[in-house]
Amino acid sequence: MTADALLDYCLLVFLVAVAVALARMRHLFPVAMLTGLYSLLSASLFTLLNAPDVALTEAAVGAGVTTVLFLATFGLTRAREKPAKRSRQLTGAVVTLITGAALVYASLDMPHFGDAETPVQQHPLRHKYLVEEQHEIHVPNTVTAVLASYRGYDTLGETVVVFTAGLGALILLGRGRRSKRSNKD
Repeated sequence: MTADALLDYCLLVFLVAVAVALARMRHLFPVAMLTGLYSLLSASLFTLLNAPDVALTEAAVGAGVTTVLFLATFGLTRAREKPAKRSRQLTGAVVTLITGAALVYASLDMPHFGDAETPVQQHPLRHKYLVEEQHEIHVPNTVTAVLASYRGYDTLGETVVVFTAGLGALILLGRGRRSKRSNKD
């Protein structure tokens, strides 16, 4: 086993450990911190897997913006999660199992990894993106070139949508808290 593979497995073990800890916690502040840690570990794994564009997005949005939004939201809500009823927990477990089964069933129809006969490998634009973009943009990573150059405005638009949604949620939560304060006065 190479050092890279060992590091990948260690990161995966940490990811699973953080996910299990997240599922068991009831206090919201540590949940926000662990969510940020999970995103940071994911960004590290993406970097090791030579996907710097995905790693940068995960670090910025997952570990950065989302953690700040969680903390701001938790400042406007209770510090502890309300316990869920047993019937709701069972319903959640059933929905999760059905969704997981549907995803596994859907993945059975996927082509094998690396198969040269897949539609994406036969697409006419394949040559343009894999060969010509090297000369047009001078970015060695094809995925980064596509996301940062060809889809730059789309990525900017997605960022604006996520920011606006988070800002809207904070405004709505703040408005509800202000109306409770004014009722007390």
